[in-house]
Amino acid sequence: MTISKEVLDELLSGVENADDLLGDQGLMKELKVRLMERMLGAELTEHLGYEPDTQPTNQQSNRRNGTSRKTLKGN
Repeated sequence: MTISKEVLDELLSGVENADDLLGDQGLMKELKVRLMERMLGAELTEHLGYEPDTQPTNQQSNRRNGTSRKTLKGN
């Protein structure tokens, strides 16, 4: 997969210093969070066998029950 120059330019448009890119509120952290959320969502879809905005079959006992914001503390 290749990220186009236009997409990269758009991502970097608000970056004015190193902290904007690498800081606690920086682009790299935001990208990491968004990618992790997408991966976990895809894993849940695979596990449950249906997409987020669709209804599960009646035989499906394990279902999505919404989302809420969570904070994960790490090293």
